[in-house]
Amino acid sequence: MLQKLKSLISLDNPLRLWYHLARAIIANIKYGFPSKGMTIIGVTGTNGKTTTSNIIAEWLRASGKKVFMFTTVNIIVGDEEFTNHTKMTSPDAFELQKWLQIAKKEGCEIAVIETASHGIKMNRIWGIDYDICVLTNITQDHLDLHKTMDDYVNTKLQIFKKLMYYQRKPGVKKTWIINAESDYKERFLAETYDSLFTYGRWYDANVKAIDIKNTKNAMSFRVSMPWQDINVETKLRWDFNVSNILAAISVFASLWIDRKTIEEIIPTIHVIPGRMEEVKSKDGFSIFIDYAHTADALENVLGTLQEMKWKGRVITVFGCTGDRDTSKRPVMGQVVSKLSDVVLVTQDDDYTENTGKIIKDILPGIDRKQWEDFWIIPDRREAIRTALVMAKKDDIILIAGKWDEHALITNQGPIEWHEKTIVEEMLKEIEDNTIMK
Repeated sequence: MLQKLKSLISLDNPLRLWYHLARAIIANIKYGFPSKGMTIIGVTGTNGKTTTSNIIAEWLRASGKKVFMFTTVNIIVGDEEFTNHTKMTSPDAFELQKWLQIAKKEGCEIAVIETASHGIKMNRIWGIDYDICVLTNITQDHLDLHKTMDDYVNTKLQIFKKLMYYQRKPGVKKTWIINAESDYKERFLAETYDSLFTYGRWYDANVKAIDIKNTKNAMSFRVSMPWQDINVETKLRWDFNVSNILAAISVFASLWIDRKTIEEIIPTIHVIPGRMEEVKSKDGFSIFIDYAHTADALENVLGTLQEMKWKGRVITVFGCTGDRDTSKRPVMGQVVSKLSDVVLVTQDDDYTENTGKIIKDILPGIDRKQWEDFWIIPDRREAIRTALVMAKKDDIILIAGKWDEHALITNQGPIEWHEKTIVEEMLKEIEDNTIMK
């Protein structure tokens, strides 16, 4: 009954927004405003939030800090890590404040909070006094809530604009960290701040990557800053990770962590689970699992795979999330069709929508006919199986949309799901000839 009532009230209805504000106020009071006294780092943007948050948190842990982190996928409290079963970037205020209280009691001094526009718009983060805010990028997403890109941008801008009014903590400057390559950056740079870092590969960034070199298993580049240079040697490959690493280095510079420490901790992360995570095949083809769920993210990932492709095909398995912005679905289809040799459209998290309806929304963007290197396979498990069976030596398979998650949300409810485990099980079946190859 409550769910049906909620469905009748739009996401941006003032009544709903006031309801969430009231819940956030009560949650803060109940848990004793736990973010007070902690240095709060907020990471927002359309793509790259979870990866950037994980890099920042893991590097902070490697430097000896006790850290709390909350992202769409995982939660860190000191030395322990948990799966985020809510699958929400900015969950209900009671959930987030409860975790902050746990972290405070465990002695965490820094919190890294992935902050989505939903959480800002719906007042779920009320009571959290941010100190450092990172903007990764802004591309089309969440127009089911925001209706326009202008509202989407302004919503993300709110936490930056409020930064100067949040509680000040001793020795911590209110710092803006902005991707110099992001659209709409001028809107963010026009505001007031104590300290500003811009990062990217463009000449006007003050934290700039130069001399980028990629090898099969690693990446290196030099970070040029007005006051010092930093050498990066990392197992985190792919060009899009350059931006994520630069954002993390900017955070460290804002916290006055020295160059030697930064250079020592950079190599400590080898992989972000579910982010261009490779699953090895004995048959000579490559499989990558990636969270890419927007047109921009798919373009970045597929562009990278096209660059590394030698003789084989790029085979992409993807779908779109239900109950979200429908206008991005054909755009995602267009990107995948343009940058893939073989396309398999399937389900993602459906929520209350029908898989067939979601797939139908994707199809206008795909400029090829079925059976011409294009298949519609609504069952995600069968789509993955088909990709693995059709793959040949030197092919590359991208399975997009799911992360290191443990559930697939169907309109009948969640089912147990872990993409990497499923792929590994199917590869074993192929190896044992229990799947016809």
